[in-house]
Amino acid sequence: QVQLVESGGASVQAGGSLRLSCTASGYKYCVGWFRQAPGKEREGVARIYTNSGNTLCADSVKDRFSISQDNAKNTVYLQMNSLKPEDTAMYYCAAEAGGGFCGLNPARYKYWGQGTQVTVSS
Repeated sequence: QVQLVESGGASVQAGGSLRLSCTASGYKYCVGWFRQAPGKEREGVARIYTNSGNTLCADSVKDRFSISQDNAKNTVYLQMNSLKPEDTAMYYCAAEAGGGFCGLNPARYKYWGQGTQVTVSS
């Protein structure tokens, strides 16, 4: 069983930065960040393999967002820079304990946090 708690969401001006945190208990093979705006489907933002540290970011954010981890703190971070109003969404972290390929498809992930809201104003 994996339990995930997100934090760090806030309201910021366009061009600003935020760092989201996802603290996870239990073993996790990969951890991903996802977001969902009102009326839109949930989309993958970034993913990290917890053993190797290998990361993947969606093309839409890879020049502005990065994912990292602090294994000693059981925490995965999403650093978001140069935020835009279109980044406004509820951000979720999710984890998968099984092996295999972890991409940015939300269906791949079994365990989910409750989400943290990011609002970017112009």
